[in-house]
Amino acid sequence: MTTVRIFFEKRGEAAYISLLDLQRVFHRLLKISGLPVWYTQGFNPHIYLSFSCPLSLEQESLCESCEVKTEREQIDGAAWQAALQPLMPRGIKITKVAPAVEKVAQIASAEYCIAMPADSAPSLESYNAAQTAEVTKKTKRGQKTLDLKEYLPHIDYKKEEDELRFAILLPCGSGEALNLNPSLLMDYLHEHGGAPSWQCQILRTHLYTKDGKDFA
Repeated sequence: MTTVRIFFEKRGEAAYISLLDLQRVFHRLLKISGLPVWYTQGFNPHIYLSFSCPLSLEQESLCESCEVKTEREQIDGAAWQAALQPLMPRGIKITKVAPAVEKVAQIASAEYCIAMPADSAPSLESYNAAQTAEVTKKTKRGQKTLDLKEYLPHIDYKKEEDELRFAILLPCGSGEALNLNPSLLMDYLHEHGGAPSWQCQILRTHLYTKDGKDFA
């Protein structure tokens, strides 16, 4: 049994496809493609499909991935990519298909590039000047107060025409691992005079493993 990882970009209008709908899309298209994917056993067999650290709505990404299984010992990644891409909805681009290298549990952090309207600069300056930046994170066990400054002490931003751009690195993981959504920062900035989230762009550019390598 081989675990096959499908890497893809999720841009533009595809950012508004929820995880549940994305799962339905991939299930349907994998069936249509005729690729040799493995089905679970039992009374209701279905394609094994798992997504790695899926995004929130409205966020875009260059480094999304999901995995399926096949009973083939070797796969032709280019052939898989050629079979899937024509079926994909607009905004989803398959970038690579290959046997999985790391386990999803090895993901430790994610890098995001964020763009905000230029008039949001005072909120970023306020964040940098603050000693603490407390936010409330919702978890399965309730709510938890976190200080963003522990993970993001300072934001270095640049002005490009009428936008402010900056990159941030936040903890990202699955299961019980700490996972900080960049929307926590955007909500904090909005409360301190920044633009609302619908005027900003959040683009995930990298997923990193515990040893600092790109997730593969």
